[in-house]
Amino acid sequence: MQGKILVAGAGGQLGRELQRSVPAGCQCIALSRAELDIGDAAQVRVVFAEHAPDAVINAAAYTAVDRAEEEEAQALRINGDGPGHLAAACAASGARFVHVSTDFVFDGSASTPYPPDAPANPLGAYGRSKLAGELRVREALPAAVILRTGWVYSALGANFVRTMLRLMGEREALNVVADQVGTPTWARGLADACWAALARPQLSGTYHWSDAGVCSWYDFAVAIAEEAQGLGLLARLPAVRPIPSEDYPTPARRPAFSVLDKSASWRDLELPPVHWREQLRHMLREIEES
Repeated sequence: MQGKILVAGAGGQLGRELQRSVPAGCQCIALSRAELDIGDAAQVRVVFAEHAPDAVINAAAYTAVDRAEEEEAQALRINGDGPGHLAAACAASGARFVHVSTDFVFDGSASTPYPPDAPANPLGAYGRSKLAGELRVREALPAAVILRTGWVYSALGANFVRTMLRLMGEREALNVVADQVGTPTWARGLADACWAALARPQLSGTYHWSDAGVCSWYDFAVAIAEEAQGLGLLARLPAVRPIPSEDYPTPARRPAFSVLDKSASWRDLELPPVHWREQLRHMLREIEES
């Protein structure tokens, strides 16, 4: 793979991991929201005219799930309109496009992993805005790749793992929801999947990516505590108590089951599945080494 690759959302977890893993032969133009507001169609056109990218990875998103319930118009502008603007610009210029979406387009009523063609039925404003973005990308550029993911974390930025590490260092015990099930996704692995999708021009349509395996938020928290203590990031092992979602109410409803079927991605992207706990260990080692 060669050429000029525009990464939108360069300041986020995925954006930063994409910049750390640029393939040989590629020039990465990484733009933060301050440099490229994808919700502004005119600004998108100006950036394309200035940089003439050969391909685009959209890692930009409004991710405040609860706040989106009160700011749905803003979420829709970034998550819905923005991907549409990028897709239209790619269609006009002939650039390839990889757009990152979310497991929150599903309602969580399934009991087996969601395949890419499963009917979408988002529960809240965030999921609706991300689904709108998918629809606009498909309309403007059918050759685009939409890569859905969920439970993303990294050593950089604000995320569940870093929050748990902070709380576990401050408290002897904490309660974590045990009836929401999904799969964690290390942003480093997600970045690799984005680059792999971009490197395969024959690919189009919707794919799913997360790490392998299944867990609840409670299981994830227990693993974080055990792995972190093993690496010396925690002086003691805190008590982690499972609770139902009703004991931790939030403005936005979360899907109870958001496990994604990644079999097509593992095949077509030629990337082997790696269990989420192994990826968690890699990420915590990165924190420990830094």
